[in-house]
Amino acid sequence: MNSSRLPGPVVVTGAASGIGRATATLLAESGVDLALLDRDATGLRETADSLTTSTHTEVCDVADSAAVAAAFANAVASLGPLAGVVSAAGTLTPGTLADTTDDDFTRHLAVNAGGALNCLRGARTHVRDGGAVVVVSSNAARVPRTGMLAYAASKAATSALARSAGLELAARGIRCNVVEPGSTDTPMQQALWADAEAGARAALHGSPEEFRIGIPLGRLADPADVAATICFLLSPAARHITLQQLFVDGGASL
Repeated sequence: MNSSRLPGPVVVTGAASGIGRATATLLAESGVDLALLDRDATGLRETADSLTTSTHTEVCDVADSAAVAAAFANAVASLGPLAGVVSAAGTLTPGTLADTTDDDFTRHLAVNAGGALNCLRGARTHVRDGGAVVVVSSNAARVPRTGMLAYAASKAATSALARSAGLELAARGIRCNVVEPGSTDTPMQQALWADAEAGARAALHGSPEEFRIGIPLGRLADPADVAATICFLLSPAARHITLQQLFVDGGASL
């Protein structure tokens, strides 16, 4: 990725861990200044301390529209007009029709879809013409997953939201793409498994009772795998790519 040509800093949400942290690390290695957002203050500081470029941190919940708007404004005041935004914050609580509560459903929509909306609003206001936005969704947005009712619904909304917003942003040359990972070795993924070994085995080899085919490439994604795709889509190498939904799941969504 030739991110050194990006004409300004990048906002990354969900930067305290997982895909957000991996993306921040890869961008920083290419010399990109970063504004890092997360509600986990400790993890956010750990990420910032590990980077070599200029960073600005904001502790906030992406579901809080006023807090996100203030965080974007503060980031621009600290680092200058933005070249891009990565919306990587998210939440996942397993649930079926029988046990998904109203609060669970509302929270998934607020964080996953609402958080992306708040970031897209920030991008509309603060990203330079010709910049780029990448929204991290999930392969669950397009492939049904048992036990992930609220999560899948919220991620389907996230992907549709990003592509619709991308139509508006395209008028200013701002590209907007969606990355849809599958099973990735992150804290959120590990929290799903009472037995990590059994959970990973089911993800890799499939689970007929859950209607999962497994991962043809035979490995869980590393957060860096997803980050590399995000950074490509931010970069000038992807200058004619927008409104796309890209699976990054080792073939699990075939």
